[in-house]
Amino acid sequence: MDAKNQHSAISTAGLLIALGIIYGDIGTSPLYVMKAIVPGQIDPLLVYGGISCVIWTLTLQTTVKYVLLTLNADNNGEGGIFSLYALVRRRGAWLSAVAIIGGAALLADGVITPPISVSSAIEGLETLYPGIPTVPIVIGIIAGLFLLQSFGTQIVGKAFGPIMFVWFGMLGVLGVNGVMHHPEILKAFNPYYAYNLLVNYPGGFWLLGAVFLCTTGAEALYSDLGHCGKGNIRISWVFVKSCLVLNYLGQGGWLMSQQGQQLAGRNPFYELMPEWFLLIGICVATLAAVIASQALITGSFTLVAEAIRLNMWPKVKLNYPTDVKGQLFVPSMNRLLLLGCIGVVLYFRRSENMEAAYGLAITLTMLMTTILLSQWLRSKRVPLAVIGLFVLVYGTIEGSFLVANLIKFPHGGWVSLLIGGILVSVMYVWLRAYYIKRRLTEFVKIDPYIEPLKELSADESISKYATHLVFLTSAERPSEIESKIIYSIFQKRPKRADIYWFVHVDTTDEPYTMEYKVTELAPDDAFRITFRLGFRVEQKINLYFRKVIEELVRNKEVDITSRYESLSKQHVTGDFRFVVMEKYLSVENDFPTVEKIVMQAYFYIKQFIASEDKYFGLDTSSVKVEKVPLVISPVREVALERTF
Repeated sequence: MDAKNQHSAISTAGLLIALGIIYGDIGTSPLYVMKAIVPGQIDPLLVYGGISCVIWTLTLQTTVKYVLLTLNADNNGEGGIFSLYALVRRRGAWLSAVAIIGGAALLADGVITPPISVSSAIEGLETLYPGIPTVPIVIGIIAGLFLLQSFGTQIVGKAFGPIMFVWFGMLGVLGVNGVMHHPEILKAFNPYYAYNLLVNYPGGFWLLGAVFLCTTGAEALYSDLGHCGKGNIRISWVFVKSCLVLNYLGQGGWLMSQQGQQLAGRNPFYELMPEWFLLIGICVATLAAVIASQALITGSFTLVAEAIRLNMWPKVKLNYPTDVKGQLFVPSMNRLLLLGCIGVVLYFRRSENMEAAYGLAITLTMLMTTILLSQWLRSKRVPLAVIGLFVLVYGTIEGSFLVANLIKFPHGGWVSLLIGGILVSVMYVWLRAYYIKRRLTEFVKIDPYIEPLKELSADESISKYATHLVFLTSAERPSEIESKIIYSIFQKRPKRADIYWFVHVDTTDEPYTMEYKVTELAPDDAFRITFRLGFRVEQKINLYFRKVIEELVRNKEVDITSRYESLSKQHVTGDFRFVVMEKYLSVENDFPTVEKIVMQAYFYIKQFIASEDKYFGLDTSSVKVEKVPLVISPVREVALERTF
């Protein structure tokens, strides 16, 4: 089966995985959406209009935009805003800003989702035990979830699918029960009720901010495309959407049975449950909320790993706790998310307060996805009229959601925008600093230095630095090398070695590329190895380099036996030593203002993260990190006078 068919293949296991991985966020939205739409007196116009808005939002936003259209924009089977950016980034440098805003907003959403999902579930206990302190329980569950991340989620993940199947089945059954109490609620399928709410109900338009909560998890369908495949997502979505719509209709049926009364803090979701089932329902809801949180945490880790390889995030340590493809653990992001989630719980305390912070950031992600998707459609030569219609329709829908969500800003929306703003700043600084450093790195032709390298290798008057000396180089052309590396070999301290290796890592726009190319610069004296690794591939350069050497030895292309006479007789393999050039900000600089701020911020952040040798997976016992000055622009004139 080829990759394309495999990506579209449908299986029972795949459908269960899809239920467990990607529908946690959107699947737990019935816990809080209707409570947010109808906060006070129960009005038929509000109930019918609110449910109609939810049904058509799920249809237009989730089904049409994401399930039917966006899933087609896969990058070798992988999805998500950075995968989409990798597909279209050659169409304009400005698209990096779009990807940064979208990615940062998605990460900010990951700080709000666990608190609101778990709080909404746990607050159901108040129906049985009034006055129970929910905040400590919520913090305990969230802290436990984050502490488990370092062990990987392979074992727990196998249980996610069946649990979510039970959850959606419960949503559907409860929904049918609620509809039977007020069958007229089925009229909410008519979009007229949505129009009537937005136009004729006082402040109706601003309720879109609450309606939007029903589709916040739509971006996860696309982000987790690589885990499930578009075929499994599309089939499972039919079941998921049916259960969601039934539950919203059921909540509407119960609300209409209470017409004219005040909701008074009650949650329509739990009111659908018979009293004997309430504790069971709360337990299932809590499990579903934990799974929703897990999906956002895993998605955040993947997003950060992709951002690193696209030069949009500091090169922080990445761990791979299991052998499952794509599963990783980012310790620094895990700590930041944990602190962020606990801070949100302590600040807002109640799920209804968190609703104000939730949704505002994710509308920005969806708008950015729409922009990138329009560029992808252009690359596929879709007629401009069709692209224009797509941008008009979804620009209007998502723009309306964004404007409606802005009313949340003073009530808590500023929290998600503040978090997103900080993340945007870090991403901007890192990407801008990458381009500044690349512009100012001086490259020289390597050919004039081949003979000197051979002579240095044979010069026994200089003590040998290593048998094999390996430099990481950023030079994209095999014919070039950084002048700093030449300086390090010949001048800083002459580094005599039997064989010089220059290793370059090229990150591709495809997710899982794993290729290498060997260029012989001087027989038995100098080689260059270029690795082409996908933006989702773990950077285990030490391991990959060793595998390449083994291949070269098998093919008799290189002899790695030590050239010390006594060791050569014993056929002892020579030692390998890596040299990593780490830049620091030189004091000899005359900065343009913007670049000064960017580079100062860059080096400030850099002091809190691990060095590059750890990121590249190098064996620290055989690595030499050399500090080299980064001179942005030397001071042109120095007012210095000689005195006699």
